[in-house]
Amino acid sequence: MLPRQAAVTIANMIAIAVALAMDAFAVAIATGVRLKQVSLRQFFRLAWHFGLFQALLPIIGWSAGLNVRAAIERFGHWVAFGLLAYVGLHMIREAFKLEKDARRHKDPTRGLTLVMLSLSTSIDALAVGLTLSMLQVSIWIPALVIGLVAGLFTVLGLYLGKSVGSAERLSPIAEVLGGVVLLVIAAKILIEHRALDVFFS
Repeated sequence: MLPRQAAVTIANMIAIAVALAMDAFAVAIATGVRLKQVSLRQFFRLAWHFGLFQALLPIIGWSAGLNVRAAIERFGHWVAFGLLAYVGLHMIREAFKLEKDARRHKDPTRGLTLVMLSLSTSIDALAVGLTLSMLQVSIWIPALVIGLVAGLFTVLGLYLGKSVGSAERLSPIAEVLGGVVLLVIAAKILIEHRALDVFFS
């Protein structure tokens, strides 16, 4: 059972996973639009790599957080708020860039391009892993959920992109929504920890 000060509901976990998957979803839509025809091998390569990186990066961030958690435990909820707020704002700001990056490559599901896209769409998950460490939340189930959701959204994005060329317009909207979800969760952390009481007492 999670510590009381770090209780994260399944709903929150899924919401975080969905929000993080918006980067992969955006790139997958643009990739599908770019390729038009997507083979099963391309589906598997993109979904596997995006899901794998989305699962690994939180673990790396969480492991790094263990080394500094004791020093900032008193301010952990503020650190969590700051990281999630930063990720959310960053996702909103970058909403119109990822799909353009994906279109520059002839086949983003191969070689170094695939690795670079997998990393770039997963880097936000690193901060989330660090956040979960600050909140004293075990990383293994969240990492699994984040990876599976990212893989699923990648498949959905590729399918939408290849099926409807105009679906490319959905990618920035999806990423903005993901950013908003993270901002809402960040605010909820402060409310649950009564961190704002000092301003209203």
